[in-house]
Amino acid sequence: MTHRVQIEYCTQCRWLPRAAWLAQELLTTFEAELTELSLKPGTGGVFVVRVDDEVVWDRREQGFPEPTAVKRLVRDRVAPEKSLGHSDKPA
Repeated sequence: MTHRVQIEYCTQCRWLPRAAWLAQELLTTFEAELTELSLKPGTGGVFVVRVDDEVVWDRREQGFPEPTAVKRLVRDRVAPEKSLGHSDKPA
């Protein structure tokens, strides 16, 4: 199955570096499971992570994510059996 991740970020807030860093983390962790990862410019303070068009993280509701939290959410949708090593340990 093919899986897509989209990170929508606010250009007004200059959150491209944060989005790009998170994208790098996800691509490194899920290089075999993802067929696409896109960065979508937005405005109004948006920072939303979607997996296959499903919102898994929204900054407005949850604050800025730690990469390990997003990795767990993505893993649960694209490769539930995959171990994330130290990222699987409870916070």
